[in-house]
Amino acid sequence: MTTPPALLRDPAFLRLWAGTTASGLATWALPFLLALAVLDGGLSALDLGVALAARTAGFLVAVPVAGVLADRHSRRAVVGWSAGAAAVASPAIAAGLCGSMALVAVAAAVVGTGQGACRPAFQALTAEIVHADRRQQANAAITLAVRVSVLVAPGATALLALAVDLRALVDATGALWVLAAALPPRGAARSRTGRAGASFPRELGEGLAEARRHRWFTAGLGALTAVIATGYSATAVVLPLVARDRYGSEAVLAAATTAYPAGALLGALLIARWRPRAPGWVAMAGLGLYALAPLALLLPVPAAVLVAAYVLVGVGIELFNVPWFTALQREVEPRLLARVSSVDFLLSYGLAPLGLALIAPALDAFGTAATLLACAVVCALGPAAAALAPGARGFSRPRPQEA
Repeated sequence: MTTPPALLRDPAFLRLWAGTTASGLATWALPFLLALAVLDGGLSALDLGVALAARTAGFLVAVPVAGVLADRHSRRAVVGWSAGAAAVASPAIAAGLCGSMALVAVAAAVVGTGQGACRPAFQALTAEIVHADRRQQANAAITLAVRVSVLVAPGATALLALAVDLRALVDATGALWVLAAALPPRGAARSRTGRAGASFPRELGEGLAEARRHRWFTAGLGALTAVIATGYSATAVVLPLVARDRYGSEAVLAAATTAYPAGALLGALLIARWRPRAPGWVAMAGLGLYALAPLALLLPVPAAVLVAAYVLVGVGIELFNVPWFTALQREVEPRLLARVSSVDFLLSYGLAPLGLALIAPALDAFGTAATLLACAVVCALGPAAAALAPGARGFSRPRPQEA
């Protein structure tokens, strides 16, 4: 088996890793900087909501389109186009902070489009650049960079904002998108995958058919979507309230928020070297750990227990993510990989705002305790049920006699 240092000495992978890291930093930074603009008086809370909604809309529109384009054309080219669009739009957001909310909203939608288009293209490009026996390490290395960024960047950005104009920092996200567009290398040479004269709906339908062919994928995606729509959404809304009302301290909110990416960092380090015999079951068990978050918010536990729960949730999400992405790159027909990846991103992370929109009415209608308990049950039972699907044990298609 190839050792991790060999992977880190591979120039093609290092370029890919640097490009994906730059895109991840730019993706994370924009909402944070816009929130700082609210504190600075450049935007109102309503303006912030409009800008983030516009970015999300751009993401949702772009993901399925990019999945088809990245399977029809060069994955490297699609990364360049999409990151380049985000790079051009980022300075427009900075300019709009001077007083043009319409410009901010339109430019945020373009940035969201670039962000959404990058995701399936990067996923497919990783499969082209990295040899199959090193993809788990590669996916772990990419997620490690993202998690370290999330841990370090908020404090660093807040400090920079004290000395650097906020619009300049927004401009800097455009520079990150330039790096994301320029750094990734060419992937493996492929024959043209799009059928002559094939329509967009037909090519998208081929991707959906390929996704349905892998029953472990459809079951796992259903579980992931349910966990994000319930567990993630509930904790995002309830955690600040619990920190204020139960513990009377914003420090608990900061500690729990930091504990999640710290745990994810530990999980990525673990799964980079661990090769479980049943990777799919381990991944589903890791995803099921998300139930600990709403349970810790529901029960009157000490603050240290709440923070520990978020660490475990972070560990679990990477025990899921890395084998999940690796399995997609291994099991899905290569010419359809970007389209299947677009289905993944669209239904899971892309639709997360819907869960956030519904959780507040649920809290009002059913109460905090009932809502958190329901979320915990969904987070535990969803992955458990998905683990029973054919092929879920190894995230691979079962043999005919096992189907």
